[in-house]
Amino acid sequence: MPLRAQILETLQRDARLTAAEIAVMTGSDEKTVTAEIEALEKEGVILAYKTLVDPERTQSKVTCLIEVSVQPERGSGFDSIAERVYRFPEVKTVFLVSGGYDLLVMVEGDAIRDIADFVTDKLSTLPNVRSTASHFLLKKYKEMGTILVEHRERERMPVSP
Repeated sequence: MPLRAQILETLQRDARLTAAEIAVMTGSDEKTVTAEIEALEKEGVILAYKTLVDPERTQSKVTCLIEVSVQPERGSGFDSIAERVYRFPEVKTVFLVSGGYDLLVMVEGDAIRDIADFVTDKLSTLPNVRSTASHFLLKKYKEMGTILVEHRERERMPVSP
């Protein structure tokens, strides 16, 4: 595997690793790794470094996945509609997908009511939005390649008559 691919894969697993640590892991030298990371950042391949937080250990926000069916616009297709959607601060992720709907939108709010207000007042009122279907996240098991829950045997709850 090329050095760039190894660096990217390593940073995606743990962005806190130093260039020296990555050099050891890839069999390269620190100067070369540092130069490659700087080049990847300059070229826009590396866009940001993020921290993945376990939502069960924090006062997490409510997350909702919203399926959105839209009528594409002449000349710009889905792009201009997606841009209007991703500009809302509540929106964390937007994907163009195949299947029964067109956009998959991830939204966060402090409460279910915040997301309901977003859908009814902002999202569903956009021109060309045909329909929406909301799915609230109840529990995250794995995110961005990281397992979020410990796997252990659960005790069965006693059943009383």
